[in-house]
Amino acid sequence: MCGILAVLGCSDDSQAKRVRVLELSRRLRHRGPDWSGLYQNGDNYLAHQRLAVIDPASGDQPLFNEDKTIVVTVNGEIYNHEELRKRLKNHKFRTGSDCEVIAHLYEEYGVDFVDMLDGIFSFVLLDTRDNSFMVARDAIGVTSLYIGWGLDGSVWISSEMKGLNDDCEHFETFPPGHFYSSKLGGFKQWYNPPWFNESVPSTPYEPLAIRRAFENAVIKRLMTDVPFGVLLSGGLDSSLVASITARHLAGTKAAKQWGPQLHSFCVGLEGSPDLKAGKEVAEYLGTVHHEFHFSVQDGIDAIEDVIYHVETYDVTTIRASTPMFLMSRKIKSLGVKMVLSGEGADEIFGGYLYFHKAPNKKEFHQETCRKIKALHKYDCLRANKSTSAFGLEARVPFLDKDFINTAMSLDPESKMIKPEEGRIEKWVLRRAFDDEERPYLPKHILYRQKEQFSDGVGYSWIDGLKDHAAQNVNDKMMSNAGHIFPHNTPNTKEAYYYRMIFERFFPQVRVL
Repeated sequence: MCGILAVLGCSDDSQAKRVRVLELSRRLRHRGPDWSGLYQNGDNYLAHQRLAVIDPASGDQPLFNEDKTIVVTVNGEIYNHEELRKRLKNHKFRTGSDCEVIAHLYEEYGVDFVDMLDGIFSFVLLDTRDNSFMVARDAIGVTSLYIGWGLDGSVWISSEMKGLNDDCEHFETFPPGHFYSSKLGGFKQWYNPPWFNESVPSTPYEPLAIRRAFENAVIKRLMTDVPFGVLLSGGLDSSLVASITARHLAGTKAAKQWGPQLHSFCVGLEGSPDLKAGKEVAEYLGTVHHEFHFSVQDGIDAIEDVIYHVETYDVTTIRASTPMFLMSRKIKSLGVKMVLSGEGADEIFGGYLYFHKAPNKKEFHQETCRKIKALHKYDCLRANKSTSAFGLEARVPFLDKDFINTAMSLDPESKMIKPEEGRIEKWVLRRAFDDEERPYLPKHILYRQKEQFSDGVGYSWIDGLKDHAAQNVNDKMMSNAGHIFPHNTPNTKEAYYYRMIFERFFPQVRVL
């Protein structure tokens, strides 16, 4: 994942302002250690920290149209860029970057082109012909993005909170599936699929349709010019991603460049469930498997860094982000720059254990809709920022637009958990890949019950965090928590401990 920072209409084109933008952009350099770019047009500044995954040689940003009147800085990957280039035959492309299509699509269609993009992205586009600009974020919010406003009338955009929190009077999360236009003077929702209104769908369950849609989602994410691998905990979701990748890697450009052998990665405490299951799946698939161990103390020592990078005080997110953060550093040290990961399946298919309690299909479906809409605040945030802390990109095929549309059009009756009929959580996904003739996974892995990521890495991990927090937060501090933190008041010592650290880094932020 790259890092983008933009300051637009700040009424200051001085050298001092340029220096300040550069200084703030450097706060995002961990996201993109391969190249830095800064474009200035009057009082508009577009900065970029690049992680080169596609076209490392010529894809440095900002990117332009033919006469350089349209300027774009992008964080993300556009998986259908080759198809879009064919539709833009009258345009001349300067680079092989997948993101360059954005500048030309804007020339051709104006601001209403965003839904044509198939990928994950956050971008800022400046039209120097009239000094207007637009900003957009991908459908689900896989890429992180924030927007802020200065007292001088400026608009600030940053991939991370730390790029703008010191300089804005107000800032907030940029909403997924929206774009912001200076011409419109505000936000417009561009992503509005049929499931978004939460009405109950009725498409009958067809296992092969689910299988084909997910295989396509994985295959399109094998687009890369750099070494990559898969995160493999041994649970259903990551194992399916790894299995499909291993099955289809041989014929890809990536295999020709880096070899057909897939690398897989797993993290956990010594003897943890994930390490055991991950190794078993890796042996079944024939991957080159890398197992990383950490101790409870290693995790505790990393908590401050995790909160600084992930930019949250949410307890569950921090618990799960810490092992992923430690693993990402190890993965990057091996020369890998991109990984595929299994986030999103639990939200789409109702994989969490409390879905057992859904009283009917309507409430089941509405809860999955709400969970998907909130992903950008939790699992997407974790997957994006834990990895990008070390210049590693995470791709999440379960959150593919086409796959979500296919899965969320199913009659939710088929997703409901019915133990008396042998239907455990995510039954429709498991059944779709239950192939007797050419198995994707061993049966007991395909039907392995859900582990929370922070449980799977080792059950003593959470106990260790609670004990550490109890040593740093006393009862008197908890009794005053409502006065110290009136918004989102922490109700446990662990939550109070994380909040103290967060407030030290981001004192301006009260509500996430």
